[in-house]
Amino acid sequence: MEKKELRRHLLSQIRKVDDTTFEEVALHLFYYQATYNVLYRKFIDLLGVNPEKVDRLSAIPFLPIEFFKSYDIQADEWEANQIFTSSGTTGQQSSRHLVKDADWYLEQARRGFKHFYGDVSDYCFLALLPSYLERQGSSLIAMADDFIKHSSYSQSGFFLYDFETLSSHLQQCRQQQVPTILLGVSFALLDLAEQFPQNLEGITIMETGGMKGRRKELTREELHHAFQNAFNVKTVHSEYGMTELFSQAYSKGNGIFYPSPTMRIQTHEITDPLSVQKMNKTGVLHIIDLANIDTISFIATQDLGRCHTDGSFEVLGRLDYSDIRGCNLMVSDL
Repeated sequence: MEKKELRRHLLSQIRKVDDTTFEEVALHLFYYQATYNVLYRKFIDLLGVNPEKVDRLSAIPFLPIEFFKSYDIQADEWEANQIFTSSGTTGQQSSRHLVKDADWYLEQARRGFKHFYGDVSDYCFLALLPSYLERQGSSLIAMADDFIKHSSYSQSGFFLYDFETLSSHLQQCRQQQVPTILLGVSFALLDLAEQFPQNLEGITIMETGGMKGRRKELTREELHHAFQNAFNVKTVHSEYGMTELFSQAYSKGNGIFYPSPTMRIQTHEITDPLSVQKMNKTGVLHIIDLANIDTISFIATQDLGRCHTDGSFEVLGRLDYSDIRGCNLMVSDL
């Protein structure tokens, strides 16, 4: 099959993928990327893996996420529609995710949200994302902006540091019983909680993580407890996504995340990235993201977590590089 036709066929498969077809589609996408992604093929060759002999998800090699900082990752050759970049930290290089089709990303983001919450249009979105809004290239801002535009409610919008206006919108939505999601980065939600504590019962508080160097890092339990006390809510929701992914996972409480239909999570052993970790044991999160059809769908992250038999997972922290052995040495060889 000619590669353009093959890509169209894969897009069709990904659009309708479900639990029964995920592995089959993922393997087809692996063969496609192993053929047309030059960087990934070189990585596979260094591992001594023959793509033709890969016949299950656990045998697929995962590209270290650090490669997004040093390489333009592409399956086939095409001109980027735009580039998503990570915020990074002082002195560190940001990740760059080349985007062939921004509409495809937004389509999959809406699909992932719908899987857990229903149509985007049914919600009012109040976005408190100052650190992301103040720079260019944020995939989270692109997603939030798209959700706001598709919302049926005029109150939807971004709020930089205007907590007073945001609080007014929140109370208006609560009084009118408008289905509302307050989507915020952790440090900004904490600022709101301290400066404008209020009764937000009935409002969905959804944090995207990240103190971005603005405040002391807190555990998830500490963070959510602070929101519960300040806003009078029983649970706090979370969104798990990153620059390098087109799919997201969501938690409706207690830090238990469920991946979108185009996404699956594995854990691999900390000291042996090629070995899959047992269920309910801590390991490094490896992500299959079918929506990344034009870049790389098999990514070894720097996050520690646990996977459960029902497909859910937890995020427990970040990888300590002093524990890595073996496979990381090949990064410098590419």
